Amino acid sequence: MSGLAGLWRAQPDWEDDRLRYCMRSMIHALHHRGPRAHALWSDCAAGVALAHCRERDGLAQPVASADGRYLLSLDGALYAREALHRELVALDAVDAQAGDAELMLAAIMRWGLRRALSRCDGAFALSLWDRQERQLWLARDRIGERPLYYGWIDGDFAYGSELKALHRHPGFDAPVDRDALSLLLRYDYIPAPFSIHRGVFKLAPGGVLRMTAQALRAGAGAHQPAHDVQTYWCARQRMAEAVELRGDIGADEAVDQLEILLQQAVSARMRAPAAVGAFLSGGTDSSLVTAMMQAQSPTPIDSYAIGFDDDRHDESDWARAVARALGTRHTEHRVGGREALEAIDRLPQVWCEPFADSSQVPTLIASELVARRTPVALTGDGGDELFFGHSAYCRAVRNARWNQRLPASLRRLAPRRGGGEAERARLGGFGALWAELRAQTVEDHYLQRVSRWRDPAAAVPGACEPATAFLDPQAYLPVGDAADRVQFLDFRMDLPNGILTKIDRAGSACGLETRSPLLDRSVIEFAWSLPTALKHHRGEQKYVLKRLLERYLPHKLIYRPKTGFGAPVARWLRGPLREWAEGLLDESRLRREGHFDPRAIRAVWTGFQAGERKWHTHLWNVLMFQAWLERHRFAAEPMPAAVALDAAVEPVAPAPARARLAALESAAG
Repeated sequence: MSGLAGLWRAQPDWEDDRLRYCMRSMIHALHHRGPRAHALWSDCAAGVALAHCRERDGLAQPVASADGRYLLSLDGALYAREALHRELVALDAVDAQAGDAELMLAAIMRWGLRRALSRCDGAFALSLWDRQERQLWLARDRIGERPLYYGWIDGDFAYGSELKALHRHPGFDAPVDRDALSLLLRYDYIPAPFSIHRGVFKLAPGGVLRMTAQALRAGAGAHQPAHDVQTYWCARQRMAEAVELRGDIGADEAVDQLEILLQQAVSARMRAPAAVGAFLSGGTDSSLVTAMMQAQSPTPIDSYAIGFDDDRHDESDWARAVARALGTRHTEHRVGGREALEAIDRLPQVWCEPFADSSQVPTLIASELVARRTPVALTGDGGDELFFGHSAYCRAVRNARWNQRLPASLRRLAPRRGGGEAERARLGGFGALWAELRAQTVEDHYLQRVSRWRDPAAAVPGACEPATAFLDPQAYLPVGDAADRVQFLDFRMDLPNGILTKIDRAGSACGLETRSPLLDRSVIEFAWSLPTALKHHRGEQKYVLKRLLERYLPHKLIYRPKTGFGAPVARWLRGPLREWAEGLLDESRLRREGHFDPRAIRAVWTGFQAGERKWHTHLWNVLMFQAWLERHRFAAEPMPAAVALDAAVEPVAPAPARARLAALESAAG
């Protein structure tokens, strides 16, 4: 694991020790991502400071180019780097022992940033400071496996791998963005480029941001992510090209090709300084990744599973059976309500931006379990979004097909509903029917499936819900069938902002690096090239993946009902978590804080406790925001006294003028 942070002051009027101390505080907020060593570099005259933390021994970052012009910080890893390494060694651009950061910097020096990024495959975020041109570049991997936040704080430009690094800036005072809060209520996450704070943003996957002195001075008000962030890899364009070039391919040929690509992706991600483990839920994706890992290992690999004391949410028996069939060394752990409550206390610290996928609880517990044995683990993330794995896809495609058979005049008769009526439609009956009739496209139907609150702005006074890929026809996939179009929405939205956010934060909080072979670029583009009939065949979802898995597991362990990795939140909220939830949803508290309409929230809470519906899906994102607000109300924490920095870059403790920085210094000793 690793992390990065940086600061560019609009007015470079801080003395060097003060600048370095602020940077020291920011990077220490990411200590969990790289506790072995922290390093920083600063240029007081330019008002710039860069910092990096890492888990393993190696070259300190930022890495400087030979001429001293560029300084690069890299969080993450490059995969399938051999060809790139050989080429750069042949050009005498790097030596044979070059690490990923040196390799990336050499590629940038040789071909420029955008071309270098297009030639590299991996999970990473980076910053690049150009000392000559006084420009700062930020970039993120294609899929969004590694995070990167940025924004303006008290006139300064700051960035970091996680939001908590920006919280450490002494001038941080960014209010909650109500519009972004409405997105949390709809999706359970806040999608890039938005963040929970006004003036703070997330860099989109495949994006590159160039920050100049002019943009720095212009501030957040002038920043338009859709215009200012360029893409070096566009998922919409790449998927459209793959769909248009589809040819005839049989199931056997597709399985053969997929096996080769996935074997290579697994092999590239198993290269690590220690044994690599596997998350094993017993489902198709994790079972396939684990099977390929075991096939490439001469000794049993370590597999890990989490179960629940609720049979409706427990797949541990299946995971155990898969592990036995593959011959892995298997470890499992069952989660009860008391342990869940203890984990929930830590959620606002682990996810320093409100996040509400309830499977975050078992994911965090599983990450802690794995991290005790290994620093790296492979996951099956991406299989659903690439190979038609979600049941909601089927419902959206079916409903869209039925709806298109109805006369347009009849569909126009369906009443528009908002606010409380939109949520009551979740109870079924005519309300649900009207909601489906109003949907015009398969994207509209799928939005009905993924929305928690269907009119979230009604529960957040003063909010205006921003447009996302779900609501912008210009962002839809322009080709392909209905199945392609809903999968693209999930790849663009839920995968980077939901699933990968969940696994990155849970893993990094425990010192665990997670890697996803199914998100290898070659696997992604191959999946897009396959016709829907090879993904959804005679009612069987992820058909080609299951055909491949037949080569490793018996039939009975593959073709079975899917449970998923969700936690039994409804039972928890009526049992061990009820008192905790009641405190966060107290009506007077909601009214005093002013972020939610108390009547709307209390109506849902009361209905849930009365057994009206499983309203826990609506309540969990509200609770996660409330817990986050309680933890981050002042958006900064005291820094622990001991901060181990590389000796060559040890900062001098300053005598700061600001009260907040003085408080941090006092706490740090």
